[in-house]
Amino acid sequence: MRFALSDDQRMLQASVGKALAELAPLERVRAYAEGGDCADIWRGLADMGLPGLLIPEEHGGLGLGLVEAALAAEALGAAAAPSPFLGSAVLAPLALRGGSAGQQAKWLPRLASGEATAGVAISEPVAGARDGAGVEARDGRLTGKALFVIDAERADILVVADRTGGLHLVESPPAPVAMPSIDATRRLSEVVFEDTPAEPLGGNAGLERLRDAAWTMLAADTLGAAQTMLDKAVAYAKERRQFGRVIGSFQAVKHLCAEMAAELEPARALVWYAAYAYDNAPDEAGLMAAHAKAHLSEIGRFIARTSTEVHGGIGMTDLLGLHYWFKRIGLDRQLLGGPERVREAAARAQGLVKA
Repeated sequence: MRFALSDDQRMLQASVGKALAELAPLERVRAYAEGGDCADIWRGLADMGLPGLLIPEEHGGLGLGLVEAALAAEALGAAAAPSPFLGSAVLAPLALRGGSAGQQAKWLPRLASGEATAGVAISEPVAGARDGAGVEARDGRLTGKALFVIDAERADILVVADRTGGLHLVESPPAPVAMPSIDATRRLSEVVFEDTPAEPLGGNAGLERLRDAAWTMLAADTLGAAQTMLDKAVAYAKERRQFGRVIGSFQAVKHLCAEMAAELEPARALVWYAAYAYDNAPDEAGLMAAHAKAHLSEIGRFIARTSTEVHGGIGMTDLLGLHYWFKRIGLDRQLLGGPERVREAAARAQGLVKA
């Protein structure tokens, strides 16, 4: 039994991280946050084959597993890089596993090459919604409003979950409307369906698997963002001088950095195992995904706050840019269910509360 990443997995993560250092430096992230697009970043990642990580080789992909996707998500979070990775490279390819041979042949090669992108609208049935909210499916058509749609901006297709949890493919999606968000490195949308044609992709089991993958990817993204905030705090503590000494020599600052490291390191194994369980231990996958999402939501928030505290007043400035990672962690925490709701799902999975 392996308890660490393989050489190929380590090489993949290092390669993605190195590429993002060139494709998505802070200046590029800031430009996107101010209204730009991430097309050039996505083209660069597509040249590496990243959109095809989970797509079978017969459709032009790499045929890898969710562990590799989680490592890529961790690198994207570490760079606060804008990209349609979650929707186009992870959730849509997984949803299309329940599609027809024709749907797969039409869309998987285009997603693998980066030629096409996909949005995903699953927030209402996954995170919970009030009665009447969400999308209704009837006779091959969708009606209703989907909120917090992931990667809908310029998407060629949408994967949509209806109120009952059924999955549908929309090949001519309505125009999305941008929703306000604390995280300027990613954009969420509202999409209104008015008798929109759609094709079925699978039932409730498909949505649950999609939810598990999404929770694991959000946890991995938080892991990467939190690691960057920790690294920046440690580097700053070694450089900033006060009272004739670097602040890292003060016991209180040492303790803050040590606490962040102690909280984050065990979380790494939790995220990796949740991704491993998705492909290799399906009976554990839902529970582990819930644990990873809920725990990283709490750890990420602690590190975001503590790292900003170590930086002092400069940590709140736009010049430093620390807020991009701070807010990214904040969105990861709430997207597709906050830690309280996710823990409730974990308790329900273990029979601790009634369904």
